[in-house]
Amino acid sequence: MTANIALSRIHFPVTTLGPGRRIGIWFQGCSIRCPGCISMDTWAPGRGITTIDEVVNAVTQWLPSADGITISGGEPFDQPVALLDLLRRLRSLTEADVLVFTGHPWTKVRETVDASSGLIDALVTGPFDVNQSQTLALRGSDNQELRFLTAMGHERFAPFQRPITEVERTLDVMFDDRGDVWFAGIPGRDDFRRLREMLEKAGARLSTSDDKRPSSGGMSVR
Repeated sequence: MTANIALSRIHFPVTTLGPGRRIGIWFQGCSIRCPGCISMDTWAPGRGITTIDEVVNAVTQWLPSADGITISGGEPFDQPVALLDLLRRLRSLTEADVLVFTGHPWTKVRETVDASSGLIDALVTGPFDVNQSQTLALRGSDNQELRFLTAMGHERFAPFQRPITEVERTLDVMFDDRGDVWFAGIPGRDDFRRLREMLEKAGARLSTSDDKRPSSGGMSVR
């Protein structure tokens, strides 16, 4: 019997969260809720309930063209059973690399990672910290760590163990059937604020999912 999973969305291609053209899978539900997160819509639990079978069926069409798979959220490690089940199914279908983002520290997710037995090639760990600098590739704030868990992970992701360049600060833009716009990538600290101000000056009415608590002022990686 396939496991249930709370899912926010899937998308292909994603070009801003790892090398090549990637399948993006965002889990729904997050217990960490970092101040400054742009993805508050992925925090609430109990939404987007589906099955691993349905997720795998949905992404199978893209696997032949995908260079990799990026899993984020929400918080994937808040659903460890579903995460491991999904990883096993994907690994049986593709040799593409797998990158996972988690806001939990390494010490909290290490047991689940060990149980994955090489199913995750690279892992970004640690909470987004709105007060930290944003100078490193593939990380929303510099306190986060990029770990290589397999030989493929080292080969594919070692080039990202460096400062990010301004040319790389791009975002994937996605539109859904309701007319909502989604951004995937690692924006600069004030990019989202500038975009909002620009659209509002042009007369657009904009509702966003970023964290508007007084302590927020940046964006998390999604």
